[in-house]
Amino acid sequence: MARATNAPASRTRRRRVVAAAKGFRGNRSKLYRYAKDAVRKAKQYSYRDRKNRKRTFRQLWITRIRAALTECDVSYSRFIADMQAANVELDRKVLADIAATEPAAFKALVQSVRG
Repeated sequence: MARATNAPASRTRRRRVVAAAKGFRGNRSKLYRYAKDAVRKAKQYSYRDRKNRKRTFRQLWITRIRAALTECDVSYSRFIADMQAANVELDRKVLADIAATEPAAFKALVQSVRG
């Protein structure tokens, strides 16, 4: 009886890993030994940074809102509290977009929320 190996599956796995490392520099894109480490690290970074992207965008939105509110002489925390009291349902992303693109509309919104 012939000796059975796992060669086809191993070759497919190695080819898949090296293909995933396409675009990496040097041996990391050509040799399986180095490509598997590079791909593993890349997957770890992409998982971590999917979470970090949400964090950084939230920081950006808050910064943009705060910058627009300083022109209106209102603090960020006071504005958020007034919005909740007035039952205005706008999230930070939309508020930041309004503050950046339409400053007059944002000032009108601040005045209407303050009462």
